[in-house]
Amino acid sequence: MSINEQDILKALSYVDDPDLHKDIVTLGMVKDLKVDGTHISFAVELTTPACPMKDQIEHACRVAIRKMVSETAEVDIQMTARVTSMRQDNEALMPGVKNIIAVCSGKGGVGKSTVSVNLALGLARTGAKVGIMDADIYGPSIPIMLNVKGQRPKVKQEDGKQMMIPVEQHGIKILSIGFLVEDTQAVVWRGPMVSSALRQFAGDTLWGDLDYLIIDLPPGTGDVHLTMVQTMPVTGAVVVTTPQEVALADARKAASMFNMANINVPILGVVENMSWFSPPELPDNRYYLFGKDGGAQLAKELNVPVLAQLPIVESIRTGGDEGKPSVLDAHSAVAEAWETLVFNTARQVAIRNNEKQPTEVVKITTT
Repeated sequence: MSINEQDILKALSYVDDPDLHKDIVTLGMVKDLKVDGTHISFAVELTTPACPMKDQIEHACRVAIRKMVSETAEVDIQMTARVTSMRQDNEALMPGVKNIIAVCSGKGGVGKSTVSVNLALGLARTGAKVGIMDADIYGPSIPIMLNVKGQRPKVKQEDGKQMMIPVEQHGIKILSIGFLVEDTQAVVWRGPMVSSALRQFAGDTLWGDLDYLIIDLPPGTGDVHLTMVQTMPVTGAVVVTTPQEVALADARKAASMFNMANINVPILGVVENMSWFSPPELPDNRYYLFGKDGGAQLAKELNVPVLAQLPIVESIRTGGDEGKPSVLDAHSAVAEAWETLVFNTARQVAIRNNEKQPTEVVKITTT
């Protein structure tokens, strides 16, 4: 019995992407299909290299072909990935950046920068092209966390304009106001200067082609946040909080800003940091020092998923202080938690890009 491409495509049309709830043929994920006698080869192009369902989808493809086409065919499947983007403003700022993820919190001290750094590095470790912009103008901590303190971005002349080249470390591109001021120098700027700095980070920087640009926002809701949504097409926001009510109250305000009708940036999910403490000598015991499941309650209120719950672990703190983020340690006590954060964030970006309207720069008008 001869094997033809249409029979294979029909079989593969019964294989669904678990997140997008459509079959991989309709989604255009089947690439380079070839048939040579009883040898079948094709690629499945996933929506992110961080897809946790990769093995599940490959197995489903083999089962479908075996049941509906041939039990004896030799099947060669290559699992690839191309991060999706819903941007349509390719002539605007940072045209090579597919997805811009804003990491926010209502208050300081909840671990927002720690989440930003480890999320960026985790995405890069899956094979994605990633950058991080430290938009916390008054308290830039990214250079310390990534061990690039004291470095300066190079400058390149392009089309008659001076453009900054991001610093690179651990395979990601980095830009921070901390590169441009002395360590002991306070950034005493009014709102217009802060907004101007953020616009330069976006418009006067050679970010190149990136699958994800993580923006580490300052606490609260202010000039930086408004400038960001007026300057860049933000794919979605990640809200970071700790479980106690004091942090949740401020996190709700941060989330409400993105949900405003004239801003309308999708919230990808909630990260609950400092969820519990387990002593090294009693690893199975959990002590909820800041309350329990506050982040889950906030996620329920916002109708978004919990992207991860991160326990209190000394290695997270020491990794940030020493410029060796804990996500880089595969044997870290929080390795599984970071992996969950990375997979869930990438998944929510893919779902958002499939289900929602193209991202646009926010136009805010006053009356």
